[in-house]
Amino acid sequence: MKFHSLGAISALVFTVVLTGGAAAAEDDLAAGRAEYERSCVACHGADGKGHGEFAKYLTVKPADLTQLAKANHGQYPFQKIFQVIDGRAVARAHGDGPMPIWGDRYIASSGAAGAEPYRTYSAEPFVRARILELTYYIQSLQE
Repeated sequence: MKFHSLGAISALVFTVVLTGGAAAAEDDLAAGRAEYERSCVACHGADGKGHGEFAKYLTVKPADLTQLAKANHGQYPFQKIFQVIDGRAVARAHGDGPMPIWGDRYIASSGAAGAEPYRTYSAEPFVRARILELTYYIQSLQE
């Protein structure tokens, strides 16, 4: 009886961990998806292929975000994508790049601009979190 109960409890814990992990992964992507819909869909499109409503007005065609890993020998270039989205560390020797500098925009809309409840905190951790969420979401778009 003792072993039977232990087995049942183990099975229950195993099931909760497995199903909870899938739900957690989906929840983790939800924030990135929301950020993508707010900040990226207009140019990159809902499917990430670069066919957003504003794409036709741009001189530089938006990247197909679903092919980033394929174009990088099958490895998603996580750090590069993070840096491109942030934009603050990218050298812009010949003027502005084709993408907005989201790092600066995120700081402007964060606690550094006096918004509650973050007024007393440094904006940088919040900016990095938003960029990370978006970077992970774009990773999930890879074909």
